Amino acid sequence: MSTPSQWDALLADDRAHIWHPYASATDPGVIVPVTSAEGVRLNLADGRQLIDGMASWWCAIHGYNHPVMNRAVRAQLEDMAHVMFGGLTHPAAVKLARILCDLTPDSLTRVFFSDSGSVAVEVALKMAVQYWQARGEPGKRKMVALRSGYHGDTFGAMSVCDPVTGMHHLFGDVLAKQFFVPAPECDFDADCPESELDDITDLLSRHHGEIAAVILEPVVQGAGGMRFYSPDYLRKLRALCDAFEVLLIFDEIATGFGRTGKLFALEHAGVEPDLLCLGKSLTGGYMTLAATLCTERLASTISGGEAGAFMHGPTFMGNPLACATAIASIELLLSQPWQRTVERLGTELKEGLAPAADLEQVSEVRTLGAIGVIELKQGVDLRQVTPMFVERGVWVRPFGKLVYAMPPFVMQSDDVATLTAAMVDVVAKLEH
Repeated sequence: MSTPSQWDALLADDRAHIWHPYASATDPGVIVPVTSAEGVRLNLADGRQLIDGMASWWCAIHGYNHPVMNRAVRAQLEDMAHVMFGGLTHPAAVKLARILCDLTPDSLTRVFFSDSGSVAVEVALKMAVQYWQARGEPGKRKMVALRSGYHGDTFGAMSVCDPVTGMHHLFGDVLAKQFFVPAPECDFDADCPESELDDITDLLSRHHGEIAAVILEPVVQGAGGMRFYSPDYLRKLRALCDAFEVLLIFDEIATGFGRTGKLFALEHAGVEPDLLCLGKSLTGGYMTLAATLCTERLASTISGGEAGAFMHGPTFMGNPLACATAIASIELLLSQPWQRTVERLGTELKEGLAPAADLEQVSEVRTLGAIGVIELKQGVDLRQVTPMFVERGVWVRPFGKLVYAMPPFVMQSDDVATLTAAMVDVVAKLEH
């Protein structure tokens, strides 16, 4: 389809039949038709191009239509697109599992594949509960989560999202009731005072007999507010979890594979969790795939319990196409000086967004790794700002009070400058 009338028809069908994420079915607002993508650019139906500042919700770290990634998909397709994982295995899954175990902390030796980040979190929560059941402590089934945290949109994941900023307050009455503690306030580059953990220390001391695990996003809280905090908090939290016999789950779905300047955010603290959730850029944005890693102790305990197995099994678990793509993405990332690339992006985002700090409507400008955030004093209207960004040739999708960028790692300096200038310009034109 290439003519305006054909695209008008397509958009009409879209409006009639598709329900977009976090949008009204009857009045979804601005929907921008994309015909193809290359590098960091989205090609639109009307011939315009947009510089993608979102890496397609933080996953397309190598950009679009990358020849290495394309070859990996084609090569795997020649062998098989999919095979069930129950009772069967295949080279791509085995190799990917070995790579993930090699790259993550030594204590994480087992990999459970799933289809999406939300399901990876569900798997971690279920593993934590089943672990304590196998240990003869079925009362340990509640979770502790941080305020301003976000872990996904399925029911278990929603239950550990912040009830307010996690976007799921409408479901509060039907979700499992979990414990919440204040998010750390200590800055990323500062030590974390013991007082920051007073609330969770008190909670664990009183309720550890009913708590299975603590779950949090290490160092960077994503969709709950794009907040950065001190790695020292993680070190102190690990000690607390050990003292009170509570498992520790790290959700690195957004931060994994270099986004914070380390391959995994946990490396900032040198802390090893009991369970680790990965997703998003695991496949470089090509396929949907997630993974939950756990310790040998946890895996063997569950396997020795009543069921003799972990009770979960996605239909597309270990999908060969997705696993082969993930291998290609990780090998491509590690074959390059990605740390220097992320450091450059961070510097350019910091410099480009700095002028926004002087605007009256801006609360704070902050950056970490290849993440740049402008936090406003009031919420952003997507219907207002989306056309403003498109007119400036960039794709940025704010939420709440946040106008932010997580660009593909392949974005060059001139495109970063265009992206940040557009962000500052649009924010400057918003009413305050």
